[in-house]
Amino acid sequence: MKIDLIKCHGSGNDFLLIDEIEGAVSFTEEERANLAKLLCNRHSKLGADGILFVLNSEQSDARMRVFNADGSEASMCGNGLRCVARYVCEKYHKEEAVIETMKAHLQVKKEEDLYPKIPTYMVEISPVTFEVEDLPLQIEQETLQNEKILSLSDRLSFTALAVPNPHLVSIVEAKDIHSDVQKQLSEYVNGPNPLFPDGVNVSFVKLLQKGAIYVRTFERGVGFTNACGTAMSASSLVTCLNSLNEVEQVIEVYNNGGKVRCVVHEKDSGYSIELIGNATYVYKATIELDEKQLTQFEVIEKQDFDSETLQYKKLEETASEFVRSNM
Repeated sequence: MKIDLIKCHGSGNDFLLIDEIEGAVSFTEEERANLAKLLCNRHSKLGADGILFVLNSEQSDARMRVFNADGSEASMCGNGLRCVARYVCEKYHKEEAVIETMKAHLQVKKEEDLYPKIPTYMVEISPVTFEVEDLPLQIEQETLQNEKILSLSDRLSFTALAVPNPHLVSIVEAKDIHSDVQKQLSEYVNGPNPLFPDGVNVSFVKLLQKGAIYVRTFERGVGFTNACGTAMSASSLVTCLNSLNEVEQVIEVYNNGGKVRCVVHEKDSGYSIELIGNATYVYKATIELDEKQLTQFEVIEKQDFDSETLQYKKLEETASEFVRSNM
């Protein structure tokens, strides 16, 4: 079986995008999981944080399904959605579209370049809920906002929210960013534990200056990533709730893979977040897959997007310097 794919990334959070719209390829649920584990393996000739499957939708322009490198399916992925937004908009020659995700139909649109010559897209991040049962988080209260979980830390405070995938966010100091605290508690809540039976994305957030934050995320099913789009969105909202930033104002969000912009909106129905950032293509490839066992593949053709990669490197260097100067 031959499969065409695109290696792409949002803020260094990289994916393999596979188009199922035309019907040239189609997979069962088991095959999707196995394919993610096979192709995303960093020791293989491809490697990625996950696979973005783009499918037909009955109500929207397209449907996105996201499978992590460990074969688990994510309910939402903001960085991945930007890549799908670019692919769908370019495929149908549109400036904006609606993409169906597991729990919502979300607006996406092309934006002015975040940095010169870097394709930039806005994606809607919603719905947002603070009900702990929606994560789920098993504690004896309905919400957790800027409070301690003593079994995790007697010093740090956390906010739990789903956007719609689950996030645990803590606003910290630089010393916490450089310590092993995040690694230890993230591995705990993503292993057998009494709090998060399904695991959770864990983000540490450092305020750099008004309107600018740094976010580092341990992503459920992946581990530490260069960036997690929903985590950066959730973290932006948490800083607004803590009066560090303001709703309806642009928040520059820096990460190990570069930067994005977030705008938190507050409505009668609750919160939504605009996530604005790059959708960079790294290469196109065609692979030959052993379709009977899904245990091996060969890359038979590859076309690099060198100019996009080099330009994003410039953004990454600029972002890193800002973080170093303000951490």
